[in-house]
Amino acid sequence: METRQEDHLQALGRKTDYRMDYAPEVLETFVNKHPGNDYWVQFNCPEFTSLCPITGQPDFAEIKIMYIPAEKMVESKSLKLYLFSFRNHGDFHEDCVNIIMKDLIKLMEPKYIEVTGIFTPRGGISIYPYANYGLPGTKYEQMAEHRMMQHGL
Repeated sequence: METRQEDHLQALGRKTDYRMDYAPEVLETFVNKHPGNDYWVQFNCPEFTSLCPITGQPDFAEIKIMYIPAEKMVESKSLKLYLFSFRNHGDFHEDCVNIIMKDLIKLMEPKYIEVTGIFTPRGGISIYPYANYGLPGTKYEQMAEHRMMQHGL
């Protein structure tokens, strides 16, 4: 019987076990079949929830993740389970966005990645943190600098 590259994935196609707190260990990757091509992969999670670390009140957001893969790509069901693991996790909005980005960099080592949190208003103010990263010493590092300077304009 031939082994497929997807056979090592643990979450895809199996009963879903939802974690009750921050769980980066649920993230899984698969091999990018087109590492020589630059192309965008975008995920939108419109039902992201975390907790305010001070009040314990829930915060709701849409999390947008865009990346240009290198050798590895994140498997979507594992990403969903990872994002849902923030449900009972207490961190500020800015922290959540940076943690997500750093965990995905560690997991995939992408050429480029950016993460945006579009949090619903609390007390009449909404917060939209944005973080990005480009592979050091490459055109993607320059791209990250450029996109950061142009962000929000």
